[in-house]
Amino acid sequence: MVEGAASTLAVHRCRFVDFTPSAVTALCFPPLPLPSVKGKKAANNRTFPGFGPLVIGRANGNIELCEWTGPNSRSPAPQAWVVRKTLVGPYPSKVESLALTFRSPRRAAQEEIPSWSNLRLFSAGGGSELVEWDIERGCIKRTISSQGGPIWSISPNPASTILALGCEDGSVRLVSLLYDELTHLRRFDRVKSRILSIAWGPPIPKNKKAQTANADSDSDDDDDDEWTDSWLVAGLSDSSLRKLDFATGRSLDRMGTDKIRGERTLVWAVGVIGDGTIVSGDSMGNVKFWDSKTCTQLQSFQGHAADVLCLTISPDGAAVYTSGVDQKVTQFSYVKTSRSEINPSPLVSRSPGRWVQTCSRRLHSHDVRALAIWPPFTPLPPSHQRQFAVDVAPVLASGGLDMSVVLTPAALPTATLAGKVMNPLATSTTATFEDAYHRRLAYTSGPASSSAVHLAKKARLLMCTREAGLTVWRIAPRQQKSDEDGEMEPSSAQDGGWERVLDMDLNVQTNVVAGAISDDGKWIAVSDWYETKLFRLTEESNSDLKPRRIRNFGTLVQSQLNGPSSGASSLLFTPDSSKLILATSTSSTVVIIDVGSADRPPRVLRKFEQHRLREGFVNDRLIKGRKGSSPRAAADGDVEMGTEDQEPSEGAEDKDEGASSCGSDAESDNDVEDAKLVRTTITRMALPPAFFKPKYGAS
Repeated sequence: MVEGAASTLAVHRCRFVDFTPSAVTALCFPPLPLPSVKGKKAANNRTFPGFGPLVIGRANGNIELCEWTGPNSRSPAPQAWVVRKTLVGPYPSKVESLALTFRSPRRAAQEEIPSWSNLRLFSAGGGSELVEWDIERGCIKRTISSQGGPIWSISPNPASTILALGCEDGSVRLVSLLYDELTHLRRFDRVKSRILSIAWGPPIPKNKKAQTANADSDSDDDDDDEWTDSWLVAGLSDSSLRKLDFATGRSLDRMGTDKIRGERTLVWAVGVIGDGTIVSGDSMGNVKFWDSKTCTQLQSFQGHAADVLCLTISPDGAAVYTSGVDQKVTQFSYVKTSRSEINPSPLVSRSPGRWVQTCSRRLHSHDVRALAIWPPFTPLPPSHQRQFAVDVAPVLASGGLDMSVVLTPAALPTATLAGKVMNPLATSTTATFEDAYHRRLAYTSGPASSSAVHLAKKARLLMCTREAGLTVWRIAPRQQKSDEDGEMEPSSAQDGGWERVLDMDLNVQTNVVAGAISDDGKWIAVSDWYETKLFRLTEESNSDLKPRRIRNFGTLVQSQLNGPSSGASSLLFTPDSSKLILATSTSSTVVIIDVGSADRPPRVLRKFEQHRLREGFVNDRLIKGRKGSSPRAAADGDVEMGTEDQEPSEGAEDKDEGASSCGSDAESDNDVEDAKLVRTTITRMALPPAFFKPKYGAS
């Protein structure tokens, strides 16, 4: 702007837009790989792992994949995590539980932070289906039935080889994750109560007495296979917890909680610390600590005024954080004492110490549904427990019905005794949970940090999309007012006001992904993950808008792509409102479409896909892309001759006892061709007004 020049900009505060974000129902960080059983890796190597990805599950079925925004994985970042991609859920659906596991634990041990390509994401939404997501493609990869009714909780074992499902019928089902598959492994004995929560006990080293003497020749390569699971603990809806033996699948013992007037107490959350201590939170607001060997109660705290819905354990196992309906996040810390002071009985085998309730903070305005902490806690025996650097504070993430994820530095007061502790959020120099400032993550109205609000400037129309519909308002022009008018009065519909002119409910398979309205207000495009719909708008006598769907539009797009769907991840009309630019959701191909007119149907003008090539020739230009991480990528480095007509393979996915919602090329004849394509998702597009030249128009 020229110095001294002044400009004015009219701003309309749209209080009438009825957009409501979805509640946070689940939070998840990836695990850390198990250490070597032999202890060849330094157990006391006090290093802080880089900040890994964060996964947020919402009540509308969407799952947000977030990444750390610092200059590197260990640097502080005021913005913390931001949404990188949104996995849109089927409509209607919800996310109640999330779990991340390693695809290859051996590869994870070599990574500084867990990479998306080496992670598997699972979710459960209160139904009987366990869903595995294809993170790269952004859709459902496969589903599998629990065979035990609705799934109330899921929990992966520390080795990322088994996923435990807590079911409605009172049984714990184990699902094998080996070889990148999803198959039923076994079922534990059934109890007469639903399994509300579940957690794994510390793994133990395998007994190698029966192995041959030469079995240690490659022991270094098999360290990740030397751990075996011992037991699980489940929280039930009959006022009890059950300790379950992994080898036999039978209940070893029962731990009873408090009850009032004969009513059943619901154990909503359980966790296990490395020394075997069990932590539980129930519907009476009690937080209890149990000894896993004797299955007796060690300590009990009335930490909350209502249901405890979630808990998480600090990276070193020295603190427990709980929260729930009363909106408070409570910290319990372990304080070392002499054995005679707290545990005079030799039957209780624990390290000398006791748990104390140290502080509570009200970080939310409504119920808290989920807690997670980075670095994540792994229940390991004390001899193999990880030691993290104390100069970087862990970060506690919490979320609930107030729709925002809150991040709080969670260093213990004892950590500050060794020196200065860095606050990863850079909110202040203080990093302890009791005193540090928290940060509320911003959320956007649309998927993947996009916007659900779209404006047609020429027609003065504003459109807002929601999970399965859209609404359009007309904004009336504002009359010029003189300075003598004083303060502005509430606007009427004739003077800068607004009126609702269209409200549509759509028949969609997933939540709406993208939407757009043309600048002249005559066209609306909206899409879920699998189908794009185009509507022509006409104005009626009462000033309302009447939409008419272009019926063959989806077929037109799909025929040009040779793909399984016509869904779009991003939509954009050109400034002259004559063309629609569409980025497909499954193949990330950019398609330019002439929307036509009343007497002329839409037609595809051009499609662009050179941005998907890892390397190749496009219009006599050599494109050298990044090297692919796929194991199927060509190893000879040949340059593929790319053309406009090449398309990715969209074959059928192996079912693995479940349905697949997106194509897979694992067994396709075009594996080599598809390996040379970059799989990505286009989330936003922009077009300068003078950029779109007439040569792409109708001749």
